Amino acid sequence: MVFKKITLIGTSPESFDAAADDAIDRAEETLQNVHWIEVDELGVEVASADDREYQAEVTVAFQLED
Repeated sequence: MVFKKITLIGTSPESFDAAADDAIDRAEETLQNVHWIEVDELGVEVASADDREYQAEVTVAFQLED
């Protein structure tokens, strides 16, 4: 088996958990054969957002098809 890893950043005005869920949901909707997801970094955008925007950077690993 061969896997590929990509990085996604999910966002949410609510929480870090919701931001991670945003990235995970998008990965599952658009990629096939997702095997695992690692949460790498958490951050909050405050400079250009009216309110806080929570961010979760995740690494998604999915199996490449033969």
